[in-house]
Amino acid sequence: MASKDEYPTINSSVVPKKRKKIIGLDELVADFYKEQSKNVEKESKRAKAAKKKFLLEEQDMKEASLSKLVDECHIQMNEMSGEEESSEWGIQLFRDQKSPPSLVNPVEGCGLLKFFLNSELNSLVELSLENGDSFIEGLLVDGWLTKLVLTYRHVEESIAVWTYNLVLYSSNEKLRTSACDFWCVILSSEKELKIDWFPNYSELRRALEVYGFLFSNIGAANANSSCGGPAQNIISWIKFVTAACQFRSKWSVFSTSEAEELVEVIICFFLDRQLQGLSVLLCECTQAVIGYFTDKEWEVSCEKVAKSLACRVPKDLNCIRVVECISGVDDRNKHLRSAVAFEILIGFFDYKAAQHDEVLRLLIAINLKDKKCDLYKMYIYLMLTQNWLLSENLLENNVVLKEMYGLYLRNCCCQISSTDLRTFASKVRDKASFFLQGASKI
Repeated sequence: MASKDEYPTINSSVVPKKRKKIIGLDELVADFYKEQSKNVEKESKRAKAAKKKFLLEEQDMKEASLSKLVDECHIQMNEMSGEEESSEWGIQLFRDQKSPPSLVNPVEGCGLLKFFLNSELNSLVELSLENGDSFIEGLLVDGWLTKLVLTYRHVEESIAVWTYNLVLYSSNEKLRTSACDFWCVILSSEKELKIDWFPNYSELRRALEVYGFLFSNIGAANANSSCGGPAQNIISWIKFVTAACQFRSKWSVFSTSEAEELVEVIICFFLDRQLQGLSVLLCECTQAVIGYFTDKEWEVSCEKVAKSLACRVPKDLNCIRVVECISGVDDRNKHLRSAVAFEILIGFFDYKAAQHDEVLRLLIAINLKDKKCDLYKMYIYLMLTQNWLLSENLLENNVVLKEMYGLYLRNCCCQISSTDLRTFASKVRDKASFFLQGASKI
């Protein structure tokens, strides 16, 4: 039997050596190109990232540049818009008010009231002088004073002065309104009344001075002034003037020169924005004062008023406001509107032209393409020319004027492009285009 030593055992813990893998040339080439492909892909990604970054930076720069350009345009447009908005009409014509005169009770010196108190009619109402001011004021507010005056057909001086002062100076609205109604009824009454005292123009003018009205140098007045405005009595003042002018056949209270100044004053009232709420009253008053003149007086007075207004009104948009507030459609209003527009227009040219065709030649000669051309003034010229020529239909029977006016309008349309950003460029172009359409139908 053989021994253990004769049969050696296999040691299972011994691991046989692995065979080394042999890498071929093809594999090496494949690995090389694979690596190269990865490098190319990485470079491509880097290039794309760099290009994208560049494009983003370039886009940001463009957006910043565009944003800056838009902001600059916005600022310029706001400046232009601000210039047009600040170029508004308006003058504050009333400054610091003065102390009004004292109001004297008329009871003691009024024979009519004493007669009424002793009459049988008073036995029914039992009024007494012991009530003082409230006695006469009550009669006025309730309308009894007006009825008494109409019944006895007599306005005594004490009553006339007292009620007139209430109209112009009273701070009590009821008394002021009642006194104004009293005078309107007296002036419009068909009955023949005896009036012991009637206010003249100097009284009305003095009231305006108390209200702080600027009779001269209104061109220097500031529309944004912090000074006080007109007194509430201005409403009654306007109503009184209207009533006094409507019945000239009975009460001829103003001279021709005084009536001329009244026309100027009333028209100037339209320039104060604080009186915009009184436009209807002012229009009625304007018509009444213009109608106060006789036909013969008006032929001369119209030109005087036009020349005076042209000197009083500042050379800005207030010119247009003054002309357009003369809104009546009758011959007198048309004549005055045309005359005022013409006088203001030739004033802009220092009165170098006096004839109609000479003025139009000056307007046609203006080069609107010139960047130094003041389009703000051109807008004023355009509006004044329209009112001057068309208010009295001066083009209907004058072919030369019509052709010259048409050429002027075409210049305003064609010499200003739609991209012109100058102040008032679009307004001049649009207005001229609109007027040109109307002129072609004349």
